[in-house]
This record gives sequence, C-alpha cells and structure tokens, in this order.
Amino acid sequence: MRTPGMAAFKHQNVEDFYEIGEELGSGQFAVVKRCKEKTTSSQYAAKFIKKRPSRISRRGVKREEIEREVDILQQIQHPNIVTLHDVYENRTDVVLVLELVSGGELFDFLARKESLCEEEATQFIKQILDGVHYLHSKGIAHFDLKPENIMLLDRSVPLPRIKIIDFGLAHKIEPGADFKNIFGTPEFVAPEIVNYEQLGLEADMWSIGVITYILLSGASPFLGDTKQETLANISAVNYDFDEEFFSNTSELAKSFIRQLLVKDTRYKKIKRSTDSSLIPFGSEHETRKRYALIKNVCWGHALIHSPPSVCFKDATMRPASYSVSLLLLPPPFFLKSCGRAEEDAGVSKAEKKMEKLKTKRLKEYTVQSRSSMLHNTYVRFERFVHVVEHIGLLDAGISGVVGANHALRHDVEALLSIYNDREARYEQEGEAAKKRLSQARRELRAVEAARLLLQEDVKAVDASLENINGKFKQRQSQLDTLRQELDSELQWLQGLVESKMAV
Repeated sequence: MRTPGMAAFKHQNVEDFYEIGEELGSGQFAVVKRCKEKTTSSQYAAKFIKKRPSRISRRGVKREEIEREVDILQQIQHPNIVTLHDVYENRTDVVLVLELVSGGELFDFLARKESLCEEEATQFIKQILDGVHYLHSKGIAHFDLKPENIMLLDRSVPLPRIKIIDFGLAHKIEPGADFKNIFGTPEFVAPEIVNYEQLGLEADMWSIGVITYILLSGASPFLGDTKQETLANISAVNYDFDEEFFSNTSELAKSFIRQLLVKDTRYKKIKRSTDSSLIPFGSEHETRKRYALIKNVCWGHALIHSPPSVCFKDATMRPASYSVSLLLLPPPFFLKSCGRAEEDAGVSKAEKKMEKLKTKRLKEYTVQSRSSMLHNTYVRFERFVHVVEHIGLLDAGISGVVGANHALRHDVEALLSIYNDREARYEQEGEAAKKRLSQARRELRAVEAARLLLQEDVKAVDASLENINGKFKQRQSQLDTLRQELDSELQWLQGLVESKMAV
C-alpha cells in the first residue's frame, strides 16, 4: 500500500496515453482540458499544473503543494467528490487526470436562476455536507469551498448530483498540530483565517453557511465594495437576512445558516470532536461542544441526522461536521415557517442600503454593501498580512542572494584554483621554453661556427683543387709532348725496319 505523502507521478508523456482535447477552464497556474484515454476511449479531464521552476520564483505552484493535493486526492473516494484517475509529470507541468464532470459549476447554475427554492438548495447542501463529512471523517479540510468549486455531474436532470473539486488548498489536519495560514477566496473564508488563528475542520462549515446563504438569496452575505471591507465584515460577522431576499425563506433555513456563521472567540482553546466515528482523532472532555453533532440545526430535518443525546448548546460554537441523512422529506417541510425571523435589534430598514455590485463572475449577484469602520482585528490582520508578505519576499530574496552568493563563491574559488594551476603550469612551461631557447641559441651559434669552419675548408679545398687542376694540365702537356716524341721515334723505327727488309 502506498504511504501517504508519497505521491506517485508517472514520468511519461501524457499524450502517449491520452488524446488531449479542448480547454474546459483555466486558473492562474493551471489549465483543464478534456482528454480521452486511448486504450478505453473513456473521457477524463486533464488538469495541467504549472510547476514553480525554482525556490525564488513566484510563478507556478510549489512541488510540495502539488504533492499534497495529489496525496489527498489519492486518499479519497466518494460519490460527491471528484476522483483522481492518473498523474503524470514532465519538465514544466504535473498533469492530474481527473473524473470528467461536464455539468458545469453550481455557480453557473445559480447564475441562471438567481436563487434557489429551499427544496433545490436542500438537495445541493445535503450533497455538499455528505462530501464534506466524508473529508472531515478522514481529517481533511478543503479550505476553498465555494460555488465555483462545486460541479454538477449532469445539469439536464432536475436535481443533479454535485462533485466537490479543486483540492489545491486542502490540508490534512493532524491531531495537536498548530496550523495557521492565510488563503482562500475572501467571500467564503472563516474569521479564523482572517484573524490568522488556528485552523481546523470547522472552517469548511463556515464556507457551507456562506454557500447556503447565496443559494437561497443570490446575495453574498459579507461581500463589500473592496476586499478589505469584505474581510472586515467577516471578522465582525456583519450580515443579516434582508427581507428583500429572504421573505420566502423559512426560519429553519435561517437558523441553519446562523449556527454556521458564528465566530468563536475562544478558538485556541477548542480541540477535537467527541464523536470518534466522525472525526478520526481524539478530544478533551471540556472542549466537546465545538465539534459535537447538532440536533436542533435540522433544516426541515432533511440535512442532518444526529444522535439525540448530543446537541448544539452554545450559540457561539460552529460545528465541525454534520451527519447527513440521504432521506428527503416531502415538500411541506421546505415551505416557509409560520414564524417570521426576528429583525436584528437596532437595525432599521432605513439603514439597509442595497446596491448592485459586480462580483468576480456573476453580475446577477445582488450584494448588500455595509460601510462599517474597519475593526481593530482587521487592521492588525491587514498589517500582519503586509508584514508576512514583505517577510516572505525578503526571505525569498535573501535566500536567493545567499544561494547566489554561495554559488558565486564556489565559482570564484573554482576559477582561482584553475587560474593558479594554469599559472603554475605556464610558469613551468615558460622556464622549460627559456631553457630550450637558450640551448637552441647555443646550438645555433655552434652550428654557425661550424658553418664558418666548413666554409674555410671549402675554400681551402677549392684552392687545392685549383692547384691540382694546374698540375694536371701541366702533366697533361708533358704527356702530349712525350706522346709526340714517341710517335716520331715509332715512325723512324718503322722506316728503318722497312728498309732492312727491302735489302
């Protein structure tokens, strides 16, 4: 069995096994494309995640973050959660081959209808809770629940099944670990994220409360004119149920939202759930309230199913999870409650100023903007965020400079060593060359002296040859004279012999 934390990436070309099709969506560092497996012709979604090329780079996703996402996806298997099929890696990207969810986002489904009736919203929330409950049972927090990350399997059916996607921010919450971070989409993050407090599974439950509010009204409960105002509203839990959007909403549904959108000021003292069947690690007796199952937060009794002995007693606590019943009750349970929601004390209709705002993707969102003063908690958070960002940049810069300095020192030392070695070698070769040159000069002088001597010898030989030649000519002249004399005597003898023979 694979050890958690050791994500297995195939170092092969994904296009050898899948036909890559059209683009389905994209983010800052990821692109999702349709793909078809060549051996089975099965359709999937390939998520190409751009890897960060170096530690000091700000472009791309860190490898450890990709490994964490893959590791979490490989641990989970649930009807309401997208399934990971395969993982490939190349020089620049990690490719996650995921289950193809082609029904579109819950966000787009809501955009067409502006808001949902309670029956429709209950169907979606029940499925979301079912998937989140499964994650929490494994100690996994999603940390980025929002309508954009909830996909519909098939939008053509009346009540489509949903799939939770995008586990890029998901974390395994270890028992006893002090985990803090600043991430997520501002409209949906919990106050503990805004205030940089310890995080746990209950941060997802806050996001579900925001999603429920949006599904029923088409309005975002905390969205302000600016990101700063949005975070300030979240930190102060500054929202209400405006009559314009919630006139047909039951008190049970509002109660469900209220008990999710609560801020626990004693957060650091809270530990884990007492229900070991839901949360897989231990708890302390005096801190059981926060993660206890809720009995009286039953929106039409269709969303939750919990043991009767455990109830939600403290209004300042937010549950970490719900146990979700798969049974749906008849339509009367989704009708508006007889009792109307009580108006918040001290808030008059004149103070409720409504205006249309353009959210990131949905113009149809009608958002209530609140011009409240920034709270001290938010001011500290903003300052802290800037400090953390600056420290992060400084750390990255310093780490880069230190690394470059070490590398430069190493290179300089290597160059100096090479230079010294070559200088010593060149000096040795220079001395040897000087010696060879001196020797050559001496030999050249000796050769020149020998040449002069040889030249004198040649001259002497030439003189001797001239002398010999003169003597040779003299001897030759003498021989010619002697030959003439001999010829004369020979002729005389021949004449004498002939005369005697005649007698």
